[in-house]
Amino acid sequence: MGSKKNGMRQLGSAATIAAAGCTLSLGAPAATLQQPDNASIVRQVDAAVRARFEGIGGYTVTEHYAVYRNHNESHPAAEMTVKTTYQKDRGKSYDIVSETGEGILLKFGLHPLLDNEKRINDPANREASWFTSANYEMKLKSPDPEQLDGRQCYALAIKPRRKAPNLIIGTLWVDASDFTVVRLDGTASKSPSIWSGPPHMMRDYARMDGFSEATHARAVSDSALFGETVVTIDYQNYQFQLNQAQRQ
Repeated sequence: MGSKKNGMRQLGSAATIAAAGCTLSLGAPAATLQQPDNASIVRQVDAAVRARFEGIGGYTVTEHYAVYRNHNESHPAAEMTVKTTYQKDRGKSYDIVSETGEGILLKFGLHPLLDNEKRINDPANREASWFTSANYEMKLKSPDPEQLDGRQCYALAIKPRRKAPNLIIGTLWVDASDFTVVRLDGTASKSPSIWSGPPHMMRDYARMDGFSEATHARAVSDSALFGETVVTIDYQNYQFQLNQAQRQ
């Protein structure tokens, strides 16, 4: 049972990286598109992170988790739907709406994932996961924006300033007009388990009420005990509580 717990810890940690979307989602007022400068872009990404944090007092969102095994993404081995509540002064809480599938995946994978998310989003911890220059080295890959999901985007190579399972080495795409996140793709900078390598993850965002919020996430891990495991998360029905300054 100890080996199974370690294997499921890897699953939960991979999904935790994918699930961090709401904390890491960004928003900022639109800026004028101009010739890019790496330092300027990084400053505006930092500003977008802060604007999102200051602008949203809270929100609720419905999150659907699915776990796939054995290279079969047609039939999930386990599923869970939760209602997530975020409050700026308290962090995140979760109410499980439904769950089905293999008990071991639910008990040692998805349930611990929610506990991990609570810790990451605790007010004392959350800034350590933000996409800011305090946590990441960011380098513009090209001065020319590229089309991504119908938006002009700059691609930034990101490298954490420290190694942690919830910090990503990879690429961050930001909107060229307002520097909000459009997509993240990369690998965890540190493996959360001795049983496997660092998981790979991606996350997509869409602009909602002036902010960029996670819409879909996918994390892939490979362990000696469970083989390849894929966790997907879909986010729906955001309801925001904007701060007074944001409403004006």
